[in-house]
Parts: sequence; structure tokens; C-alpha cells
Amino acid sequence: MNFKQLNFLLVFTLLSFFAKASSILIYMDEGQKNHLKAYGIAYWSIKQKADVDWLLNYRGGSFLIKYVKIVEDECKIRGVSYEIIADGKTNAILNEISNPDVNMEMVKLEKEPKIAVYSPKSKLPWDDAVTLVLSYAEIPYDIIYDDEILKDKLSSYDWLHLHHEDFTGQYGRFWSAFRNATWYQDDVKYQELAAKRNGFKKVSEMKLAVAKHIKEFCAGGGFLFAMCSGTDSFDIALAAEGVDIVENMFDGDGTDQNAQSKLDYSKSVAFKDFKLEMNPEKYEFSDIDATQIRSFNESNDFFTLFDFSAKWDLVPTMLTQNHEKVIKGFMGQTTAFRKELIKPSITVLGENKGGSEVRFLHGEIGKGQFTFYSGHDPEDYQHQVSDPPTDLSLHPNSPGYRLILNNILFPAAKKKPQKT
Repeated sequence: MNFKQLNFLLVFTLLSFFAKASSILIYMDEGQKNHLKAYGIAYWSIKQKADVDWLLNYRGGSFLIKYVKIVEDECKIRGVSYEIIADGKTNAILNEISNPDVNMEMVKLEKEPKIAVYSPKSKLPWDDAVTLVLSYAEIPYDIIYDDEILKDKLSSYDWLHLHHEDFTGQYGRFWSAFRNATWYQDDVKYQELAAKRNGFKKVSEMKLAVAKHIKEFCAGGGFLFAMCSGTDSFDIALAAEGVDIVENMFDGDGTDQNAQSKLDYSKSVAFKDFKLEMNPEKYEFSDIDATQIRSFNESNDFFTLFDFSAKWDLVPTMLTQNHEKVIKGFMGQTTAFRKELIKPSITVLGENKGGSEVRFLHGEIGKGQFTFYSGHDPEDYQHQVSDPPTDLSLHPNSPGYRLILNNILFPAAKKKPQKT
């Protein structure tokens, strides 16, 4: 065989292979080298108008992408594991998933959600897990804050994350420990100027207005995700509308002595019957957070993700996709939610082994949906103020961070018709 014949045979073999290699399977089980960047590939592929399916409960929640060379190249560049599979194997996978006796489902990811992160422009001495993982996964996002939300800029976004935030207007209850710190004093000035600029007498009044705008965004069909104090302080602010729960060191006057009895839990989205912490020198806002009463430490702090029916409970199934079902716990200003204070309409996605603490939950507001995830950083058990940010290149397979990224993709999923 001469050189020309050999070259022709090689080219013919390659063409035949790729003709049969119809799909790229990005598997998400233990064999995946970089789970976090795999989400970025899925997002990028949707943006490139590639045909992307999310295979729920198949090998850890894998992604199936119609073969396009640029997608394969991007997997190589970002260090994401994948397989090129032919039509026969693709059809076998899809047949397995469609079996009514198998707890799997396929959803088509149609349009990349436009993402906003609610975060202050001023520099504060802590990082945010969501912005860390979005940057690491190479998923684009915009930073917006009170000014933009009060000017109704949320309508141009599909998905909003609430940065580590205090919606009650008490500056995170950091007064007792950090009132003499430059960063704290600068933040107070920044927030007060923003309130004045937007026509409010108090920061607490501005934050309530922002919380109400966010709730309206979600009720109109938006997707909301919050972590740490962005969860309970949001609900507390909504329930305390029209009630002064802020002491004089924060807003110049005292609290309503009957504040607790005036709370309206019908205005909150996830929590009910909670009791306010009225001592401004304490770190907690209320008894929603279980930090002060929990008996766990780093060695025994774990929570378990629930199993859902992939064919019937599509959204909870998407949100709990993972290669591990038992997740390492981690602390924060809001470490865990007390189970008895969660509204009955809420779906619990993950709780600790004792069943008294909820770590991951999901609910609906009008046409929209929200997810609350307790704790500050899934790979830093007790993240302190001024600690350096987590280097996610050291945790590319973090199951705790995967739960954040599940929330990024599920707004892209095509809604299935309701089963009857």
C-alpha cells in the first residue's frame, strides 16, 4: 500500500468514525475530572445554540450534546472529561432513561439564563461562593445592587443570586465586633448614601423596598437563589414590613416594643413562626438559624440529599443532581434552617442526618421559583471575616458547589407538560 492509499484510508476511517459519533457525553459521575467546569461547558454550549440535553440521574446527571467539534475542543481546553458516542449508544442511553421503571429523565436545555448577582460595589472582607463558582466555571454574570433593582433593572435577567446580605438594614449585625473597623464604617456610609439617593430615610426602608422588588421579580417568573444570611434576613424583612425591628445604633431610633407580635408571616416566602433576636449585640437575626443550638462539628457535620422521582418531580430532581448524596456540612452566619420553622409548602431538598436541620430547600412564588442554601462556603467549614477566598482549582469535584450550579442550569430547561 503506497502513501496516498494509506492517507486516504486514514481519512476515510476518521470520517466514518465521526459520522457515527453523533454525540458528546459529558459524564458527571466519579469519573469526571472537573465537575464544576462541566457546567460551564453545558452553559457555553447552550449559548452556541448546540443541542444540549441534561440526563437526570444518569451517571450523576450527565450532559448529552450533539457532536460539534468546537464543543469537543472546549472540553479539552477546560479539562472536562467526555466521551464521543455513536448513534447506537446514544439511542441505548435514551431508551434506558425513557423506561418508566427507571428513575431517570431527559430535559432539553434550550436558552442560557441571563444571570445577575446582587452584591455591593464596595469591598467587604468576605467572598461569595456563587461568584467564586460562576467565575471558576466560566459562566458570565452581571453584578447589580440596590440602585439597579430600585430602577427595575431586574426585568432583563432570568436568575438572581443574593450575595451574603442583610435585608433588615442592620449591617449584618457586625456592630458589636467590628464597629471600629474601617470596612464596617465605610459600608455604613455607603448604604446610608444609597438610601438617601433613592429617597429613603433609613437603610432598613431601602432594603425592604429592594426585598419586595426581588419578591415581585420571582413572582413574575424569575429564578431566585440565596445563601447564608441572604436567606433568613430576606424573609424577616418581608414579614416585618411596617414594623421597626432595628435598634438606634443602626438607624438612630429604637425598636417597636411589640415588633414580634406584629410580624406578618404571610409576607415571608419560606419561613413561619420565627422569633426575632432583639439584642443588637448578638450575631443572629432570629431563631430561624440553628447555629446556636446545633450539636455538630466538622467531623460529624453532613447532610443528605433526598431522592425524587425524575419523571414526576422534575425541578427537585434537577436541583439535587450530584455524584454524592451525602454532602459535607459548612457553617455561615446562617448555618442551617430549623425544620419546624419552614412553611409546609416548601420542598426540602437536603437535611442533616438527625432530621432537625434543613440545609437546602426549594419553593415557588407565583410564576417563579426560589432555592435557599444555608452556610457560606461549601469547601471552607468555618469561613471567617477576612479569610482568603477558596481556590476552586483545588476542589474541581466539590459536591457542595455542584448544588449551586444545578440552580444555574435549571432555568434553561424546557418545561414538560403536566402529567395527568
